[in-house]
Amino acid sequence: METSNSREPSLPPKSQRRIDLEDAHSLAQAIVDTIRDPLLVLDQHLRVVTANRAFYQMFMINRQDVQDRPIYGLGDGQWDIPELRLLLKDVAPRHTVMEAYEVERDFPAIGRRSMLLNAREVFNQGGQKLILLVIEDVTDRRAAEREIAGLLQQKETLLQEMQHRVANSLQIIVSILLLKARTVQSEETRLHLRDAHQRVMSVAAVQQQLLASNHGKPIEIGPYLSRLCEALLASMTDDSRPISLQVRAGDGAVTSAEAVSIGLIVTELMINTFKHAFVGDRAAGRLVVTYEAAEANWRLAVSDNGIGTPEGHLDLDKATPGLGTIIVEALAKQLDARMEVARNPRGTTVSITHGTLDRASPPLTGVSRRPLPKSTGGSVASV
Repeated sequence: METSNSREPSLPPKSQRRIDLEDAHSLAQAIVDTIRDPLLVLDQHLRVVTANRAFYQMFMINRQDVQDRPIYGLGDGQWDIPELRLLLKDVAPRHTVMEAYEVERDFPAIGRRSMLLNAREVFNQGGQKLILLVIEDVTDRRAAEREIAGLLQQKETLLQEMQHRVANSLQIIVSILLLKARTVQSEETRLHLRDAHQRVMSVAAVQQQLLASNHGKPIEIGPYLSRLCEALLASMTDDSRPISLQVRAGDGAVTSAEAVSIGLIVTELMINTFKHAFVGDRAAGRLVVTYEAAEANWRLAVSDNGIGTPEGHLDLDKATPGLGTIIVEALAKQLDARMEVARNPRGTTVSITHGTLDRASPPLTGVSRRPLPKSTGGSVASV
């Protein structure tokens, strides 16, 4: 029968174990002193057992004024905070943790400081429960946050002032163009002035809708398109030519830059529709603006039941594309999207597609397109 050569490890003598305990205490104190944030070790009665070097250096206080004193008796009563005392008393008995408790106090030597306090329970070699209290000085951080908040508020005020000035300037330009269009003798010049008037109005309408949105935050596309289209419809129609408008837009949000481009695309397409589709003695027209999205892909479509846009006007490959078509194509490229036109004897649909959205845009009556699923939001207006 084989015998094992392994032996139980022998325990060190008692004198050696006492030395190890002393070394452990020194090691623990050294670790505490290397922590850069001020730290206190408290007993169950919230008396200071020890403090690290960072605590003495930050608060400019002597060791004899800290050791064996209750925390609420330190200094001139800056730490005598009833709520803090209750929180610390619960740490050891209930094994709870105090995290990021913020206090702001005035100290004679260092002035007013903002601090985050974190505390948790530990055990020493004798089984005694102790509390580690770490103090994080966030005075500079809070001052920087207040400064940034002030700068942002100042920026917001300046931005709003600039937007109001832009709106006023656009209104002046619109008034001048309208006045000149009424006074010129040349019909061709009058048409050019009215065209310029409509385009300035479209820019003003987009700017007005963006004013109602929170700066820097995503813009909900449904309400944005509804308000924009209704404002454009009101400015382009009168009682002699009733036009109904329907906006179909599901849930989704875009950046302010995307909202500007989408808004300008819609206004240019609506201008083209009113200029070429709803003319003559044709019956009441209908206009549908649709926005549908799936993840990062989306499609914007403007459909009408008018007589149709002249051949080549919506085609950049033709020799005579309209100015509005050139603008729409340029804006679509900015959005990394493509423009498609579907004509039918009973209407026209222009769609702007970003990505690989396969669902078709909504048709009007008589336009050969697949039906659009029920929308989650939209508006209907008629003038």
